[in-house]
Amino acid sequence: MARVKGAMMTRKRRNKVLKLAKSYWGSKSTHFKMAKQAVMKSGVYAYVGRRLKKRDFRRMWIARISAAVAPFGLNYSRFMYGLKQAGIEMNRKALSEMAIQDAAAFAALVETVKKAL
Repeated sequence: MARVKGAMMTRKRRNKVLKLAKSYWGSKSTHFKMAKQAVMKSGVYAYVGRRLKKRDFRRMWIARISAAVAPFGLNYSRFMYGLKQAGIEMNRKALSEMAIQDAAAFAALVETVKKAL
């Protein structure tokens, strides 16, 4: 019985890594060993970046809400506490979008929050 060699699978595995490293600078796009290290490192950066993106969006929503409630004489924390007291459950993304798109509805919401406080 003939011995099975792994050339085909090895080549497929290497080509998969080299395809991921296609646009990398210098040897990182052509040499397998360097490409493998670069792809692994970029995967770590991508994983961390996906978590940081969520954090950044939340910070942006909070900043927008804070800026929107300031003219009404409230700060962000009092506004969020008032929402909870009034029994209104809206997420920060929806609140920030409402503050930008529909100022009249947001003003009515702030008045409801003020009554709850």
